[in-house]
Amino acid sequence: MSTATKERDYYFDNAKFILIFLVVFGHFISPIKSQNDWLYTIYNFIYTFHMPAFILIAGFFTKGVWRDGYLPKIFKKVLIPYLVFQLIYSFFYYDLYGKSEVKLDFFSPHWTLWFLLSLVFWNVLLKVFVKMKYPLVLAIGIGVAVGYIHDIGTFLSLLRTFVFFPVFLLGHLLEKRDFKKILKPTAKAVSAAFLIVLFIAYHFIFPDGTKEWLLSSSSYSEILGYNTWYGGFIRLGMYGVMFAATFSFLALLPRRKLFFTEFGERTLYIYLLHGFVLKYLFTTDLFASIEENGAYFMILFLAVIVTLFLASKPVIALAQPFIELRWSKLKKLLKPKPSQPRESES
Repeated sequence: MSTATKERDYYFDNAKFILIFLVVFGHFISPIKSQNDWLYTIYNFIYTFHMPAFILIAGFFTKGVWRDGYLPKIFKKVLIPYLVFQLIYSFFYYDLYGKSEVKLDFFSPHWTLWFLLSLVFWNVLLKVFVKMKYPLVLAIGIGVAVGYIHDIGTFLSLLRTFVFFPVFLLGHLLEKRDFKKILKPTAKAVSAAFLIVLFIAYHFIFPDGTKEWLLSSSSYSEILGYNTWYGGFIRLGMYGVMFAATFSFLALLPRRKLFFTEFGERTLYIYLLHGFVLKYLFTTDLFASIEENGAYFMILFLAVIVTLFLASKPVIALAQPFIELRWSKLKKLLKPKPSQPRESES
């Protein structure tokens, strides 16, 4: 393996792990973000680029879209885990919240599962759009137009699918040389300056009203009320900010191997499993206690602990049968170790 290939691999693994940590951290902030202005700023800041960057990288690794069996492989690796965890979440919510019955609905994704369903649709759309002229312009146009549909909601994650598809498509269109450009010293300096300005703007100029635009799960009428004609212009502006923030973030990431680099291969596990931890913690007094004591540093600490724990090998081995439908690691983990013969006494 060449040095360039190693650096590239380290870079994307670093990116994926840092991004999944930000996903967990953002979800930890969510219950109490409205109680502290700085927390709300951090929340909006993170949500501007963490999922777009994830989606962009996912799109980048779709160069084999024309290979035979590509879509069946996607269905197996993504759609099946979606169906499995949608089912598990249904029973989890039934037990956690004491619901009267188990509600099975595979068309409205539970919480974080929207990403898996959208990922399936993005790959299907990709095979269609790459044949078109000016595919990115068309994708952005659809992403803007879909916001005017009032009833699209979270059904099949369609709204988020179309809003974020331009990011996925752009990732597919990018080459390695494009990432090398943003990793130059000048680009890094400009990126750092932009992110600082963006953070300040969120806190002092746009403290409210951006969350729903960043989540992209609501139509313009749900966000703005009746007067929605200018919603598309806001969406276009948000695309500009989102793309700039995403590339700025990616420009600042390390390329060398770090202690967490290998965890970048385990982001799907962290993404799927952290919801169970968070949903349980939401039912406790933990966040009320953090807020009451002003111990907001605990949010960062807990996010780090949960992320690293879910990336650990024992957790991966236990979850692998449900995520990758592979039982080898679990069998190896549960297999009793052979007893060692005693050394003879001298």
